[in-house]
Formats: sequence, structure tokens, C-alpha cells
Amino acid sequence: MSEAETDFADIIPVILSGGSGSRLWPVSRLSYPKQFLPLLSERSLIQETALRIAPAFGFAPPIIVCSEEHRFIVAEQMRQIEIDPTAILLEPVGRNTAPALTVAALVAQQAKPDAILLVLPADHYIGDPQGLRDAVKAALVSVKQGYLGTFGMRPTEPSTGYGYVKPGAALPGSAAHIVDSFVEKPDRETAEGFVEQGYLWNSGMFLMPVGLYLEEVERYVPDVGRVARSSVAEAVHDLTFLRLGASFSEAPSISVDYAVMERSEKVAVMPADVGWADLGSWSSLWEVGDKDKDGNVVQGDGFVIDAKNCFVRGSGLPTVVIGVEDIVVVAMEDAVLVAAKDAGQQVKDAVALLKKDGRREADTHRRIYRPWGYYQTLHMGDRFQVKRLTVNPGGKLSLQKHFHRAEHWVVVNGTALVTRDDEQKLLQENESIYLPLGSVHRLENPGRVELNLIEVQSGSYLGEDDIVRIEDVFGRT
Repeated sequence: MSEAETDFADIIPVILSGGSGSRLWPVSRLSYPKQFLPLLSERSLIQETALRIAPAFGFAPPIIVCSEEHRFIVAEQMRQIEIDPTAILLEPVGRNTAPALTVAALVAQQAKPDAILLVLPADHYIGDPQGLRDAVKAALVSVKQGYLGTFGMRPTEPSTGYGYVKPGAALPGSAAHIVDSFVEKPDRETAEGFVEQGYLWNSGMFLMPVGLYLEEVERYVPDVGRVARSSVAEAVHDLTFLRLGASFSEAPSISVDYAVMERSEKVAVMPADVGWADLGSWSSLWEVGDKDKDGNVVQGDGFVIDAKNCFVRGSGLPTVVIGVEDIVVVAMEDAVLVAAKDAGQQVKDAVALLKKDGRREADTHRRIYRPWGYYQTLHMGDRFQVKRLTVNPGGKLSLQKHFHRAEHWVVVNGTALVTRDDEQKLLQENESIYLPLGSVHRLENPGRVELNLIEVQSGSYLGEDDIVRIEDVFGRT
């Protein structure tokens, strides 16, 4: 066993994946938020997070807390990077980070009573992963002295977008300091003073003994502890997931910072410099992105001419920016954002505006992911709809029927095994099948490559809720 594996043997990472990422709209949306997107590399943010603290470095497999809606996305993305989580906990509703962490702590304590929790948001950027692991190793000294540890990032500028931590006295034998105070996001002048006085950015990453954390929850937010215990006691296993009890919805919506860290007298901060950024806006992506000679970050189908300090991202169509400075342009197939780079906090207001107008683009992409693959609407008209379905190798849709629509499937590539009432048919490229209204049917991909087909729906109602599932390998109803 290596030295690193010995150092980290008691640590169970907890990855919190509950955010909606509305300030990174239109790329990030409620149905598929930023933590599941490859914003800075070929991997998604949650995959990068899990790989930084993977079992290969000596850590235990992570506990992941996410919404029920995102459970199959989380499971698939972990499968892709060959990480088998200790548990994937499903929240029936979002209640901020304190209830989420508390249920994870209870599950971790059941697995290892003396566990140390390494708490990480799923959507942060770390430019120096080894630096993070070194900081965790250093923070273990203060944690073993009986402190809840937080990581304070050394500021690179007087940012007004982050909260701050004021370090107090140094702990004997440790590079950590007792926390003097936590401070909310300041104005520019105050932030400049904070940087001069040695304040640190509050990263929202923690290292804490599970027992001490739960004791502090009982001391400061007993309602959170009570609801967490009952929801874990009521939890049921569903495939590879642990579905928390309905009582979880009774928990107050409160962050770990407000609930415990800002109240406890047993908090130490570990200063660190790991290339950290909370990717909460397009300007933060510009800050950590690869820039050209004029300071532009250009991704995907983006192009710039005589532009400076811009962030340009094109997805699905050429996006050209000419003769401008300090703006963000993000183009998707179904939505376009143009904003001043310093107006990133207002993007969520645009999402609220679209919701008020009843626009589905506020929350959902054209491509909708399912546990078997995904579908994408290509065209909609009066009493008809055309979709592309992509089914993963071995993927199987539910056995189902519809009351209001018929369907016609045309295989584009791959192999489809189709159940239609009492018969089964194997379809190859350029072959098709008609599914009359009311027929019981199922689509499977028995092959080793993706199955792509075109689905043409026709009928009086084409909503996704016109599905009667008779049998489903994923336990959906």
C-alpha cells in the first residue's frame, strides 16, 4: 500500500450534485445541468471531480447525492470512468447542501463509523488535482485534532463573486488556521481590503470527521438531523440507487455553511492554491479557459474576427463574433445568449423570463437523455412529430403502449429488436416497422454499436405522458 493510500484510507468522498446551473444557460438546463456537461475537457465536471479523488489515489469510492431525475445520468457517467460509487442517494426534492450532506454522513457512518468525509461540489474546476490531494493530506492534521476542515483558496483577484474566510490563529503542528469568521460576497472595495488582509476565498469544499459533523448538526440544526435520520431509515434500494424516504422533503432548505460551518467553534481552514474556480457563470469559464492572443475563449463552432476578451461557444451551428469586446455569445440549436461578460449573474433572470413565457427551452434541451440512450425532436407539426432515437448497446426501452398516437420506426444504422404485440422482429439498416395506436411494443438494441432510428409519431396527442409502461428494467412507472 502506497503512502497516499495509507493517508486517505479513512476518507469517503461525498459529491454533491444538486445544482441546476441556470447561470450557464442555454448550455446548462434543469433537465441536464452543468455538472454533467463537458465544459472544459472531454469529460463532464462530475466525472473530473470523481477522478480527482478516485480509489486509485487511495480514497474510498464516493457517495453521490443527486436528484431522482438525474439518477441514470450519474450512474452512466460513473460507469464511463469505471468508478463504482459506495452509494448514489436520491433526493425526492432539493433541500440545499446541509440536508444532502447529513444523509450522506449517516450512510457513510453506517459503512465506516470513524470515516472522514471529503465533501466536494460536483461542478468545481481544479487546475491542479495533485495540489488538491496534497491539501487534503495537509488538512488531515487539523481534522484529527478535532476540527471540521474547510479549504480556503488564496485569491488571485479581489473577486466580488465569492464569499471569504478570515483565518485566525495557526493550529500547532498544522498549516491550518482556526477560522475567525466567514464573510458574505463583498463589494469591490471591501474585496480589495480582504485580499490585502489575507482573507481566503470560501471554496465550499470540506474535510470533516463524520461523527463530529453529525454532533454539530444536532447542536445547531436538530431539525436537519431528525429529518435526515428518518429519511435514511425509510430509504429503499432501487436498482443501484438508495431512494431516500419522503420525509426528506420536510427538511429546512439550508446550506452547510449557514447550518454548521459559520456557527461551530470547531472549524479550521486550510489555505490552498489549486487553480480553483466555482464555475457559476460564463465569465468564470472565460477566466479559466484557453485564450487566444486577443484574450478570447472560443469553443465548438465559434469564430472571432477583430474581437477581444470574449467568450464564444457554438453548438450545432457556426457562431461568428465580429468587432466586439468583453461579451459572451453562446449559441445552441434552439437558443442563443448574448450578454456582457460582467452580466453573468443576470442569466438566471433570463431563464425566469422564459419560464414565465412558458418556453420549454428554459429547462430542457432538444436532446433528452434516458437510461437507455436519448431522443431528440427533429420536427413538430399538426398531429405529427419526428424524433431521432439513439439506443445504447444492450439498451432496452420499456414495454409500453399509447392511447393517442401511432408510431413508425425506420432504422438508420445498427440493429433493432422490436416487440409488437405477440411478435418480435429483427430490423437492420433501412428497414422499418409500423406500430398501430394501442399496440404493446418495445425497442431493444441487441448489438454492440449504437442503434439510431427515426420515429414518426402521428395522432391527436403527442405528449411524453402518453406512455403506459407495462414492464420496465429501470423500475419506472
